[in-house]
Amino acid sequence: MPSDLEIARAARLRPIGEVAEAAGIPVDALEPYGRFKAKVSLDFVQAQQDRPDGALVLVTGISPTAAGEGKTTTTIGLGDALNRVGRRAMICLREPSLGPCFGVKGGATGGGRAQVAPMDEINLHFTGDFHAITSANNLLAALLDNHLYWGNALGIDPRRVTWRRALDMNDRALRGIVNGLGGAANGSPREDSFDITVASEVMAVFCLARDLGDLQDRLGRIQVASRRDGSAVTAQDLQADGAMAALLRDALAPNLVQTLEGSPALIHGGPFANIAHGCNSVIATRLGLKLADVVVTEAGFGADLGGEKFLDIKCPSAGLAPRCAVVVATLRALKMHGGVAKSDLGREDKAAVGRGLVNLARHVENLQKFGLPVVVALNRFVSDTPGEFEVVQAAMQARGVETVLCTHWADGAAGAEALARAVMARIDGGGQDFKPLYPPSLGLADKIRTIAQQIYRASDIALPPAVAKRLQAFEAAGFGGLPVCIAKTQYSFSADASAMGAPDGHVLPVREVRLSAGAGFVVAVCGDIMTMPGLPRVPAANSIRLDATGSIEGLF
Repeated sequence: MPSDLEIARAARLRPIGEVAEAAGIPVDALEPYGRFKAKVSLDFVQAQQDRPDGALVLVTGISPTAAGEGKTTTTIGLGDALNRVGRRAMICLREPSLGPCFGVKGGATGGGRAQVAPMDEINLHFTGDFHAITSANNLLAALLDNHLYWGNALGIDPRRVTWRRALDMNDRALRGIVNGLGGAANGSPREDSFDITVASEVMAVFCLARDLGDLQDRLGRIQVASRRDGSAVTAQDLQADGAMAALLRDALAPNLVQTLEGSPALIHGGPFANIAHGCNSVIATRLGLKLADVVVTEAGFGADLGGEKFLDIKCPSAGLAPRCAVVVATLRALKMHGGVAKSDLGREDKAAVGRGLVNLARHVENLQKFGLPVVVALNRFVSDTPGEFEVVQAAMQARGVETVLCTHWADGAAGAEALARAVMARIDGGGQDFKPLYPPSLGLADKIRTIAQQIYRASDIALPPAVAKRLQAFEAAGFGGLPVCIAKTQYSFSADASAMGAPDGHVLPVREVRLSAGAGFVVAVCGDIMTMPGLPRVPAANSIRLDATGSIEGLF
């Protein structure tokens, strides 16, 4: 069986100008990056603002497992299938991070015959957006340390510097460092740390900004440190916002590529959903809605993370109202949630599917709390049996939810046509009443508690006194109306990655909280989750190389 990369390279792609014109984007609005990818000018984006919006569909998933679920693959397959059945559809995805590409997760461009292309270029440097975001983040760090070196006119307390450096790579050695070593010419030594770029507040600002003016304003509001009297120091105080915006100006234009079947796809921004808000850029999503009848977008990891953040952070911030949600699962993953070892997933086990259904059912119930109709998409594997599928279908039917078996990995758009028709039936049928989970007026601690109890089914949250005091300080400073962004393991509803299925009654431990004033949310770091991941014992990077012709091998 050919690899995803081999399938992608065998596809006959259309010149990006043809893809753009078919999507309603004139060629003179493009800044090409080679033959098959381009940026769409911000002037064109702005000129579309008065057009009516199409329907927005969220694709999310169950709690991820080592068996794989195929959320991005399903997003792409559904977009292709909607175009196949006569709906004008666009796909909006996040850009892949180099960390997972060289780590354990692999690429993020779909798989099989449901991919966006050029796969290798998108997974690696693409159009340079992540490099620009990394540079803007680290420019702010450099200007901060430079200010301290040249006399500290702002009165910054070096012990209260909160801004972190960033790198788009998994590197656990950078989680805690000391900088400024080597003598007085190198500044004063202080403890510092790195986040992976996708967890940087600059990434969140980039993805939530509506235009260049909003981008610069948000960058200026980023808080980087405190003075000795406790007052905040911002990027604007350091006169860093203008230069940061200049670094990000070209990157803010959304990227246009295509699927293997020629559907247009906007891929832009890429915060992780376990340590950030997990959604592609507002600019790309809104452009898609102006150009298409239906926009299919995905949010990272399970519906308890990326899905919840899409609905509670991105949608209220951008004025979006999704019309339908698709929850992606596989029978293999359900069996893992039911206690089956990965090595035994190829055997029929209806009882294990039934046990694992608690995870899928909870995600479905959670999405319904937002007033959304839900469709379940089951990615088919060759080892799946009709009896196992019937277990899922019957359980979801009892909840009034349709389950669709999908084969888009092998069959492309044709394999997701039934899913496309099920989604359109929900959109055309109306009855959507989207609403966020909590009102802005709720206190920050109560917002965290609401997510923990309503989405994770925890009994309560554990707030150490110092963390509770910091939340109170955020509220006193006028940030109490912000939403909260939970950073926690993606593998469980709890903070314990080994607690699969649908645990309840647990306590969510909130280790620390961070104010992202520019992005417009408060991050609650829970359990032992790290905002700078590490590489596994055998990184995927070990298998990536160039062949004799200079083509990349081993990227999946």
